[in-house]
Amino acid sequence: MTNPFDLKQQMGRFDSCYPTADERPIIGITGNYGELTCKLGEGYYKQVEAAGGVPVIIPPSADQHTLINTLNSIDALLLSGGADINPLYCGEEPEPKLGNINDERDLPELLITRLAYRRQIPILGICRGIQTLAVALEGSVHQDISAIASIKHSQDAGRDVATHHVIIDEDSTLYHIYKDAELSSSALSVNSFHHQAVHEPGPHLRVTAHANDGIIEAVESSEHKPIMGVQWHPECLGKEGLPLFRWLVDEARCFRETKRVHQHIITLDTHCDTPMLFPQGIDFAQRDDRILVDLHKMTEGRLDATIMVAYLPQEFSKAPTTLSPCAYADDIFDKIEAIAAQNSQYLAVARTPDALWQNKRQGRKSIMLGIENGLALEGQLSNVQHFANRGIVYITLCHNGDNDLCDSARGTKTHGGMSDFGREVIQEMNRLGLMVDLSHAAETSFYDALDISSTPIVCSHSSARALCDHPRNLTDDQMRALAQKGGVCQITLYPGFLRMDEKASILDAMAHLDHAIQVMGIDHVGLGTDFDGDGGVPGLADASELTNYTRQLLLRRYSEEDIQRLWGGNFLRVMRQVQAIRK
Repeated sequence: MTNPFDLKQQMGRFDSCYPTADERPIIGITGNYGELTCKLGEGYYKQVEAAGGVPVIIPPSADQHTLINTLNSIDALLLSGGADINPLYCGEEPEPKLGNINDERDLPELLITRLAYRRQIPILGICRGIQTLAVALEGSVHQDISAIASIKHSQDAGRDVATHHVIIDEDSTLYHIYKDAELSSSALSVNSFHHQAVHEPGPHLRVTAHANDGIIEAVESSEHKPIMGVQWHPECLGKEGLPLFRWLVDEARCFRETKRVHQHIITLDTHCDTPMLFPQGIDFAQRDDRILVDLHKMTEGRLDATIMVAYLPQEFSKAPTTLSPCAYADDIFDKIEAIAAQNSQYLAVARTPDALWQNKRQGRKSIMLGIENGLALEGQLSNVQHFANRGIVYITLCHNGDNDLCDSARGTKTHGGMSDFGREVIQEMNRLGLMVDLSHAAETSFYDALDISSTPIVCSHSSARALCDHPRNLTDDQMRALAQKGGVCQITLYPGFLRMDEKASILDAMAHLDHAIQVMGIDHVGLGTDFDGDGGVPGLADASELTNYTRQLLLRRYSEEDIQRLWGGNFLRVMRQVQAIRK
C-alpha cells in the first residue's frame, strides 16, 4: 500500500515516466489581490488541471519585462474574478453604487489583456474577467446594474448552486461548447455574483448570452479569435463548468502547436504595399497604427518575411512625386534598404530563399523587393536589368489599367493581351531570373504570358472568381492552367476580392484558399495579403494576426509540411526555379 506521507514513494510517480511525454499547455491565471497577498480561488486551477492544462498564477505586476516574458511563456490567459474596475479607465467618474475597486490589479490586467489580444493568445474572462475584456478592448461596463436588473444577480446561495438562466445565441462558440458537451446549450443554468456587467462589448467582441432581464452574460470575439468572457463562475460549477475550461485548454494546445510550427518553417507574405505609406513619415521599427506591417506586428504575428512592392498607380502623372517612374521605384527601394540598415539587428533585405532561412536562423525578419506595375520600366527593356541588379524578385506586369506591357483586368483591351514590348519584357525577366506576376492582368494577358514565359508564372495576390465574381480574381480554368505550368496563386485579403459585398472575414479567406487547393492542388497555393493596399479582414487584419492563418490550417488538419507549402514554400519553390536560370 502506498504511504501518502512517504516522499520517496511519492517521487516514484515522477521517476517512472518520461518528463516530456505529455507536454500540456500552460494556462496563465491572473491572481486576485488583497491584504498584501496575491491569491486565487481553488476552482480556477483545479478546473484547468481537470481540462488538461497546467495552471500558473500571474501576479498583478505592470512591469514591462514581467508582462512580456509572461506572455512569451503561456499558451492561454484566464482572467479571474474579483473587485470592481476603476471607472477612470473607461473615461468615467465613479457612480454612488460603485463597489470596492482593486487598483493593484486594474492596470496590469488591462495591459496583459490587450497585449495577449495583439499576440492572438486565447483568452477566457470570468466575472470581473469579462469586464476586463470589455474595458481592455474598447468596450464599457455598467458600474452598477441595480437600476436595470429585474432578477437577482448576486446570489446568497452557495457558489456551486445555479440560481438563474442565461439565454445563449445559437450562432456562437459558447452554444457549441455546451452542445458538444451534451449539456443544455440554449438556456443554461448558472450561478451569479456580480453587480457590474458589460455595457458595450466594443468593436472586437460580440454579445453571445443574456440573462432574462437583458443583462449581458457572455461575449466572444467578433473576429473569429479564441476569446470569450462569461459573467458567471464556471470554476465553481464542477462538471457543468468544465466545458469552458476544456475549450480554453484546447485552444491553448492549438496556439502552442502554432508557435511550434512557426519555429520550424518560413512564413512569407508575398505582397504588401507598406512603402506606399512611407511619405507619411512612418517608423517601421515602432508600432504605428497607420500601417499594417511593421517590425512589432511582424514579431507578434510570427511573420518571417514579406515582399514589399514599389507600387506605381496607373495615372502616375497624378502621383505625389516629381520623380520619374523608374526613379520613384528606386527611391522606394532606397528607403527599404535604409530601414533594414537602421535595424540590422532585427531586419534584413533578402533576395533569395536561402537568404530568408539564413536571416531566420540569425533571428532577423526579412524584406524582399518587388515592383507593382511595369510602368516602372518606362518603356526601356534595359530597366529590367537595372531592377534585377537592385535585387527585386518579381514584377507585377500591370495594375488597374492597361499599360505598355499588357492589358489589365480593369483595362480597355488596348493590346488584346500582351504587347510586343510586354513579350520582350517577359523573355528578359526569364533570362534574368525574375518572377512574372500576373495579378491584375486581363485573362488575355494571362494566357499570353503563360505561353510566352519559359518559367512558371505567379499571381502574388489574387483570389477565386468562383467564390467572388470580380475580374481581378482567377477563374478555375486560369487556376488549372497556372498549376499545369508549375505556377502559384497567392490568396489575397482584399475584402472586395473575397466577397462582393466586401463583408469578408478570415473564414472567407480560408474558403478561397480551400477552393484554390481543390482546383490547383496544394503545391500551387499560398497567401499574399495586400496589407496596406487595402488588404486585411477581421481575423487577419494586419501582420500581428497572421498566426490566425496557421491556426485555421491546423484546425483543418494540415500537416507541418503542407503548412510550409501554404506559408510561402510553394512560392519559394518557383522563385528557386526562376532564379536558377540566372545562375
